[in-house]
Amino acid sequence: MNSAAEAWLHRYGTTAPLDITPTLAGLLQHRSVRQYLDRPVSDDSLLRAVAAAQSASTSSNLQLWSVVAVRDPERKLELARLAGHQRHVRDAPLLLMWVADLSRLKRIGEALQQPTEGREYLEGFVLASIDAALAAQNAAVSLESEGLGLVYIGGMRNQPEAVARVLDLPPGAAVVFGMCVGHPDPEAAAEIKPRLSPPVVLHHETYAIADEAAGIAEYEQRATAFQQAQGRETPPWSQQAVARMADGAALTGRDRLREALAAMDFPLR
Repeated sequence: MNSAAEAWLHRYGTTAPLDITPTLAGLLQHRSVRQYLDRPVSDDSLLRAVAAAQSASTSSNLQLWSVVAVRDPERKLELARLAGHQRHVRDAPLLLMWVADLSRLKRIGEALQQPTEGREYLEGFVLASIDAALAAQNAAVSLESEGLGLVYIGGMRNQPEAVARVLDLPPGAAVVFGMCVGHPDPEAAAEIKPRLSPPVVLHHETYAIADEAAGIAEYEQRATAFQQAQGRETPPWSQQAVARMADGAALTGRDRLREALAAMDFPLR
């Protein structure tokens, strides 16, 4: 069995029902990598990743994102603390901080002596966050195509004002997530995590939920088997998912995100 077919099997628990293109083969093999060799990520790899990021779609060509590359050990240590003491944030040779950035548009407007009031609305932050996410995923594809490993860090939203201070972000710029990047440690190989089968998330013409419960039950069997193979005993996926969004406390500080963003010059009108 080739690697692409194996990746489909790991992802969905079945043999692939269709031909797998080279691009899809690479995407299927994505996994979260949290342990890295003591080896730097080259400037060339970083520049290729940024070029890939800038080739992503961006709403109205506004390009409302930026990325801060962090290599300094002390800065990574502080960001790891702010993100919940995540060891891989500290240990990764490269940390990319993806920024929803409305500040640049504000500066352009000020230089032209033109208003940019629209950026103060919720839509502005949504546009910037989507732009950052699309850019980051393109960068991830580029990095993984070179054999590098990565993991996204949503914990950067736990204390967004403090993260902004560490990076010296201007008002109107906020980190929406981080990304640890490095050469994967072969002694700690990450596995491809199962996902919900396509029929659970793919709807035709209208949204249909008739077969959703059966699809989730099937997925939970695969997800539980995966966790057991990793030596972990965890609750079923549905219980974990609901617990993660049970209440404000479960959001680990992100329940005050609107308040934090308002203080960072995102009025969200």
